[in-house]
Amino acid sequence: MSADRAPLGVLLDLDDTLYPQAEFLALAWAEVAAAGARLGLDGPALRAALHGAAEAGSDRGGLIDGALAELGADPSAAPALVAAFKTFRPTVLAPYPGVAERLPRLAALVPVVLLTDGNPDQQRAKLAATGLGPALRAVVCTDQPHGRSHRKPHPSGFLDGLAVLGCPAADAVMVGDRPDKDVAGAHALGIRALRVRQGEYAGRPDPAGLWRTAATTAEALDQLIALCGGEAGR
Repeated sequence: MSADRAPLGVLLDLDDTLYPQAEFLALAWAEVAAAGARLGLDGPALRAALHGAAEAGSDRGGLIDGALAELGADPSAAPALVAAFKTFRPTVLAPYPGVAERLPRLAALVPVVLLTDGNPDQQRAKLAATGLGPALRAVVCTDQPHGRSHRKPHPSGFLDGLAVLGCPAADAVMVGDRPDKDVAGAHALGIRALRVRQGEYAGRPDPAGLWRTAATTAEALDQLIALCGGEAGR
């Protein structure tokens, strides 16, 4: 069976795949810093410390605790700041260039399901802020109902996405930016993985089993549109 056959379904990551996650974090850290200022902390300094902590890896735990420690601030402020982050909902997030035009074209050819880790309410709010939701068949958030332990590359989210797509793993494609999550998790199940080299993890090496790469999500969508017999690059 040809590896370049048209997919019957597409799984699509959210953060750093559909939009730059740094844009969301900048807004979220501003909200957290404002909450800190209301507690008597130095808001601008807290915001800078949060940005610095995230640059070392935004999916690491304890970023707020680390920022408070860097400032020598009272750690008892952490729960209120964590709550400010968790309850933040963006209203506008700009998709990567070309995505808003191409995603509906791909979705007209083959079903597309979003597969994302994180707080389900916050992830859905991010998607709504991009304006891309109408092009998607469904949204699968790995944290619900499985919990954080089932985040990618755990197979459960991928299997849930395949069930919605209604196609076997060999006929699906996963598009995402994380080699350790999107690519590795897909490959383990026999799903072709198309990695986009952008965002926080763009410099990480490719893992084994990668099917294709693209410099941008727009380029990745063009590849899939062309495989499905559509006209790409408009």
